[in-house]
Amino acid sequence: MDRKIKRYFMGRRARDGAGVNLFRTFGHDEIPDFDPFLMMDFFDSTNPDDYTRGFPWHPHRGIETVTYLIHGEIEHGDSLGNKGVIRDGDCQWMTAGSGILHQEMPKASPQMLGVQVWLNLAAKDKMTEPKYRDITRDMVPVYDGGNHKVHIVAGTYGDKIGPMEAIETKPSFFDVELDADSEFIYELPRDYNAYAFLVRGKANFNVDKEEYISYPNGVLLGEGDRIVVKTGNENARFLLLSGKKLNESVAWGGPIVMNTKAELNLAFKELNEGTFIKK
Repeated sequence: MDRKIKRYFMGRRARDGAGVNLFRTFGHDEIPDFDPFLMMDFFDSTNPDDYTRGFPWHPHRGIETVTYLIHGEIEHGDSLGNKGVIRDGDCQWMTAGSGILHQEMPKASPQMLGVQVWLNLAAKDKMTEPKYRDITRDMVPVYDGGNHKVHIVAGTYGDKIGPMEAIETKPSFFDVELDADSEFIYELPRDYNAYAFLVRGKANFNVDKEEYISYPNGVLLGEGDRIVVKTGNENARFLLLSGKKLNESVAWGGPIVMNTKAELNLAFKELNEGTFIKK
C-alpha cells in the first residue's frame, strides 16, 4: 500500500544557539508525531551573519544529534576530546547517551545548506556511552538510478548501504535528487514512521491527486509499504527519513531528552553539581 500524507509541515523561522537564524521544521510541540525523531532544524542562507555565531558549548543527554550538510562548513568539539570539521556532503553523528558537552560553530561560506536532526534513544540506551562519528562525503554511498540519485547516510537503498546504523530505531536518512518528470519509490516496513522535507524544487508526495509542494515544506507520511514521490516540470531535492517508532514516554527539557520528569530533574541537578559527564 502506498503511503498517504498524514499532514504537512513547514519551516518556521527561529533563532537558536548564540543567535543562529534557521527554520525549525518540527520539534517539541509535535511529540509524538515524528517518533523516533524529535526535531529537525533547516539551515539555508548565503549570509554568514545568519549563522556564524554558532552553537557554543552546551550539554546533551538521551539523544543522538545528526548534522548533515549539502553545502557549508561546521567545526565540532566535545568533552570526549573529539574535534572535526564537516563540509559539503559530510555528516556528523553524535550519540549523546549518558551525557556530553559539545559545540558546533559554522564558518562563513558561500552557502550554508543543511539540517540538524535529533533522533531519540530508547529508554535502555539513554545512558549509553557517548560516541562521535565523522562521516565524510566519500563514506556516503550514492545510488544512481538515472533520473534520481540517493545519498545514503543511513539505511539501505537498492544495492547501497549507508555507513550509520542505530539498532533500536533502524533509521534511514536519504538525500534524494530527483529529475523533472520522474518518479522515486522506496519500500519500507509498514509501521515505520517516515517524513520528507524539500530543500529545493517541488514535488508531489500525494498518491491520491496531483498536488505539488515546494521548499521549505515537508510531509509526514501515514502507514504503508511504499513511498512514491513524483516531479513535474521541475527538479526536486528532498530529505527522506524513516525509523522504527519507540512508543515511549518523552520528558524533554532544552538539550536533554529522557523518559521521566525525575530523570530530567536528575540530569539538571548533575549539571549544576558538575557530575553530568560520566566518561
